[in-house]
Parts: sequence; structure tokens; C-alpha cells
Amino acid sequence: MTQGPTTPAPAPLLAGKLVGGYRIVNKIAAGGFGIVYRAVSPSGQEVAIKEYLPAALASRAHGDAPVIVARDKRALYRMGLRSFFEEGRALAQIVHPSVVNVLNFFLENDTVYLVMNYLQGASLQQFIVTSASLNHAKVFRESTIRSLFDEILRGLRVVHQHKMLHLDIKPGNIFVTDSDRAVLIDFGAARDVLHQGGKFLQPMFTPGFSAPEMYSRGKAIGPWTDIYAIGACMFSCMKGCPPPDAGKQGWRAHLDSSLSELRGKYSQPLIDLVLSCMQLDPQARPHSVLSVQKILTQAPQSRAHADVSGAYQATQFFPGALRSVEKRLR
Repeated sequence: MTQGPTTPAPAPLLAGKLVGGYRIVNKIAAGGFGIVYRAVSPSGQEVAIKEYLPAALASRAHGDAPVIVARDKRALYRMGLRSFFEEGRALAQIVHPSVVNVLNFFLENDTVYLVMNYLQGASLQQFIVTSASLNHAKVFRESTIRSLFDEILRGLRVVHQHKMLHLDIKPGNIFVTDSDRAVLIDFGAARDVLHQGGKFLQPMFTPGFSAPEMYSRGKAIGPWTDIYAIGACMFSCMKGCPPPDAGKQGWRAHLDSSLSELRGKYSQPLIDLVLSCMQLDPQARPHSVLSVQKILTQAPQSRAHADVSGAYQATQFFPGALRSVEKRLR
């Protein structure tokens, strides 16, 4: 069976082009909602710039051409553009080391640009893949998991306090810097939904990490949805692969089976926390990020699971050997 022609992705901006006074260096990523560039500010600071340019709604023939939006898609494009701009405005108010820092946001070229700190390092997903390939008994030490997610949860608490949700938490959107700092990135799915009565108009699904309510129209979305994703990310760090997809039949039995295989490798309280976060019923999950933190920061009862000289806190998320392997695989 032949497939129809696919819509070409919009061309990225040319290297050297100025937008808002920032000089584009090169494209570093692209997704359904836009393109991310490395750039230099007027003061010489290296930054990352995210450009709103959804491939399904807009096109750009080459790096110096205007953005083209078909007449029948202009209303939807403008709606997304306003949401993207408001996302930048909201994120600019959040200053926390575990949340990507929006330095500036502006309208230009009939689109919106978010200027963020440029981070050097790798995503948690890259570390999981690398660590799983080493075939050790554990993908990550329990101390690493507890320490890393305690830091991520601190940032997520601030996000929720600002009445925002992330709604696309996954290992690919947790960035580990070269200085071993964990940062939540890519709020492309974020909407100020708490002010909208929990209604979410354009859900994005990441199999294994999206909560069950994301798959059902009319289900309430809230902090509990991000908490599910946190549990799924911890599962991935323990198992080396995504958890079963909540959108498929039999996912709960698959999840229970996978978690039972982790007994003896990780402490029962950590396994129970993952299961609690990933409950089908949002009311059965921990009620807040703070409650997840309190459980997570309790030291394991068994020294066998502490795995760092009797203390669960890790001074570094990732051992030097793993980091050197990861760098060789770049």
C-alpha cells in the first residue's frame, strides 16, 4: 500500500540570522510545535531559542522566507501562537534551578520566540539507554533515582504553585547538565489548565508516560497527571524501558508483572511509590508533589538498597564511568 505525500517540515532559520537581536548559530532540535536553535544574545551569552512553528499548520520554504499559513488553518495557528506566548510569559515568572529558565519572549516574523538558558549535557533518556546497555543488575542505583527525582520534584512543585502543569514529563524532557543538575525542559504541552476547570483541548500522548485520563475526553487533568508521569519516569530508570502504555488493554497486569521483577533489586518502598503514582484512579495517587517528595526522601530500611556507604543521597546522579560511556556515544 502506498502512502500519501507527507508535509515537508518548515525550513529552519539560517545561521547568522538575527531575531530579536539574537544571532542564530544552528538548529539543535525540532518537533511538532517548532524548532529549537542555539543562538548568541546581544551581550554574547549563549542561549537556546524555541520558535513556534507547528509543521501541521505552517510552512517555510527556506531559512530566509516568511512563515506561510493556509487560510483554513490561520485561526488554529493564531490560537496556538497566543498559547505559546502565554506559556513564555508564565515560565518567565518561574525561577528555579530544576526548571528551564525563560529569559525573554517576543513576537517576530509572524511567530513567537522563547529565549532560554542554553544547557549542556544529555537527556535522562540518553542516560537510561546507555546504562541499560551495560547490562548491570540495576539500570540506576536507588540512591541515584531518589536524589535525581527529589530535585525534579522540587522544580515541579514550583510549577504547580504557579498554577501550571507540564503534561509531557518523560525521560526525554528531563535534562541532566554536565554539572549533574536535573532540569525539567520542553513545556510544549503545558497549558494554564487549572484556570480552565481541568479541560485540556490538545492533549499530547507519550506512550508509557501519559496518564490514563489523557486518553479520555472530558477527564479532569491536574497535578495528579504530572505525578503519574513522575512514577513512569522512575519506573523507566529502574527497568531501562518505558512502562506499559495506559492506553492499551492489559497495561495494569503488565505493570504489576514488571514491578514484581524489580523486587530484590530495589527497596519495596520505592517500588510501592512507583505503583502508587501510576494508579488508574487519580484519587488513589499521592495528592501532591510534596507528598511524593516526603516518601521519596525517606531512607530505605535495608542497607542493601542504600548502596552508597549507608546513605541514600548521591553526591552525583551519574557515576563517572557511565558519563564517560555516554559521552563516547554522542
